[in-house]
Amino acid sequence: MIVTAPSLSKVICVLSGGVGAARLLQALSGVIEPRELRAVVNVGDDLVLHGLTICPDLDTIAYTLSGRHNDVLGWGLKDESWRVMDELDALGGEAWFRLGDRDLATHLYRSQRLGEGATKTIVTAELCAKFGVDVALLPVSDDPLATVFDTELGTLSFQEYFVRHRHDVVVHGVKVEGAASARVSAGARDALTTAARVVIAPSNPLISIDPILQVGDVRSLVRGRRDDVVAVSPIIAGAAVKGPADRLLGELGYAVSCVGVADFYGDMVGTWIIDEHDAEHADTLRERGHRVIVTTTLMHETANAHRLARAVLS
Repeated sequence: MIVTAPSLSKVICVLSGGVGAARLLQALSGVIEPRELRAVVNVGDDLVLHGLTICPDLDTIAYTLSGRHNDVLGWGLKDESWRVMDELDALGGEAWFRLGDRDLATHLYRSQRLGEGATKTIVTAELCAKFGVDVALLPVSDDPLATVFDTELGTLSFQEYFVRHRHDVVVHGVKVEGAASARVSAGARDALTTAARVVIAPSNPLISIDPILQVGDVRSLVRGRRDDVVAVSPIIAGAAVKGPADRLLGELGYAVSCVGVADFYGDMVGTWIIDEHDAEHADTLRERGHRVIVTTTLMHETANAHRLARAVLS
């Protein structure tokens, strides 16, 4: 049931990475009108492959909110087939980054429209309209960004690290190429400055959210709204729900806990939402000047997802 109380009817801006953000946006869409949500989305893991522009975080969120996401694989579209990739692999082509036949249509459309002069923001809005997604998905920038890793194997692109090596190599540092010169998209800037609340989704802090914060003046815009900023910790009881956030925090010198995540974000967050399993850390966060809400942050069950959404909005 949609809650339409006036106190919940203001626009909410969510800094968003992939799966964690998709689930939170889905949960929020269950308690407020989806059209009141603005997702400022990471594009640091975007890539050009086979001549196609691929935007993994934008697509993961769009597929999830449209009910098309492949929950079995954790990425791509449901009811997928793989004939193109199988043929490419048989030919000896680069097939380590698997693109399903249905998923390819999204990338073909995006690449066509970009080639015609449309911006990534425009193309994303077009795709969302075709998918029936009412949440506004806003790339943080229409300019190219690339998150790269300094690893024990040398410099790796995002997808080389994440997919080809299954994020199983030691990381010494992360940087976002192009961030210094990238411009914040008009839609993202408007959402960041006019929304009633800015929410940092439980996405990977280092490789999903930080690439957003590094673009232009996004970090200062968020910090300037500290009292309105709510963040959900992606670390529960010392572990990430999904992905390498826990390992990356440890490798880059942060405590692998909700406190370590709070230290990474620093003074830009007014309120932290942490899981019940981490209640012991609440006083530490309060001593560092944060408000703290303790609740369930796992969103596998609808009731718990809505409980978290209401905590975000409280």
